[in-house]
Amino acid sequence: MQDRIPVLNVPKYHADELLGRIHSFESFGTVDGPGTRFVVFLQGCLFRCKYCHNRDTWDLDGGDLYSVTDMVEKILPFARFMDASGGGVTVTGGEPVLQAPYVALLFEKLQQHGIHTCLDTNGYVGVYSDEVHQMIDHTDLVMLDIKHIDDHKHHLLVGVSNQRTLRFARHLADIGKKTRARYVVVPGYSDEPDDVHALAQFLAPMENIEHVELLPYHNLGTHKWKAMGLEYPLEGLQPPSTESMDEIEGIFRSYGLEIIR
Repeated sequence: MQDRIPVLNVPKYHADELLGRIHSFESFGTVDGPGTRFVVFLQGCLFRCKYCHNRDTWDLDGGDLYSVTDMVEKILPFARFMDASGGGVTVTGGEPVLQAPYVALLFEKLQQHGIHTCLDTNGYVGVYSDEVHQMIDHTDLVMLDIKHIDDHKHHLLVGVSNQRTLRFARHLADIGKKTRARYVVVPGYSDEPDDVHALAQFLAPMENIEHVELLPYHNLGTHKWKAMGLEYPLEGLQPPSTESMDEIEGIFRSYGLEIIR
């Protein structure tokens, strides 16, 4: 397995004016971490999730260029609203790790203003560079999406191996970084009880895991695939039943893991 993964084509500027490829942002997000959050969606992803609801973020050369300074200036007017709710800023994607130097500097600047930082990532880290370590250092909370514990089924669902993600999870545990694991329950793909048991066994010893966030599959991003002239891979698939979600929650809880739904 190659260690290096592609990086985004971003013009190189002075460190204080790093540019990032930004897909979009949301000023009052309520589902991407604690409290009310300013959510920055970065451009570019190497996963090919069959259920992706941000299909338009995959292109590594897409998005608009924003400097760190520009982004901080956009965020600061919302600081008091975020602070009042115990919120902050979440950087998601796409995949933020592909722009680790940009995220590291953005988070450093935000923390200087007392703003809580959250990294929403699939953990597909190739090289643990200084920039990656700096990004993690300036992250208050990691939300780690673990798509599947079984490597073969992970390939079927998202097109790549899960080994880098699991290695990243272990690294976060080793350094004690506050982490919330996210798990999307996709009927027929990630709802097998044996697989849930295996994931729970993997996570249970990790003292840095605050919660496991269970997310039911939805097809709300279907229109983005169709707008791009693409066939949605899971056309017709229905969300998991309440009974299935309850069963999966019970499995995680049986290992002493706290659950958010």
